[in-house]
Amino acid sequence: MPSFDIVSKTDTAEVTNAVLGVMREVENRFDFKGSKSTMEHKEKEGEILIQTEDHTKLAQLTEMLKAYFVRRKLDPGALDWGKAENAAGGTLRQVIKVKQGIEQELAKKIVKAIKDNKMKVQAAIQGDELRITGKKRDDLQEAIALVKGLKIEQPLQYVNFRD
Repeated sequence: MPSFDIVSKTDTAEVTNAVLGVMREVENRFDFKGSKSTMEHKEKEGEILIQTEDHTKLAQLTEMLKAYFVRRKLDPGALDWGKAENAAGGTLRQVIKVKQGIEQELAKKIVKAIKDNKMKVQAAIQGDELRITGKKRDDLQEAIALVKGLKIEQPLQYVNFRD
């Protein structure tokens, strides 16, 4: 029986490379000379920590991070932007979570959309993934088209297509 998986994975090595690229650019930019702006990728927590002096520099750093994500062929939609908060020494801190896996709410929304359209496929939630099975390859391709049409902000990948 043909099947495929819907997953949402972000390559952590490429995220680290994007963060390091931003920091290299910050070291060379004139408007950041002498500032205490830092950005680091905490792989274990799955987040990026930005610390800088004011809101304009924070906005510039976030735009640079988005640009480096696009350069590295990563989807900026995988970033969950936290609020900017005050930190020690009169600086600002922002924590950005890198989304990994499909959350239960989103998985249920996708399953509901597939069932509401009365498609000839079955959707099963397996942890942070979705497995779609059907009798025909065409039915699975319709399911992929439906999920792509849902306008989900989080980047999704369609993998493990088995015939």
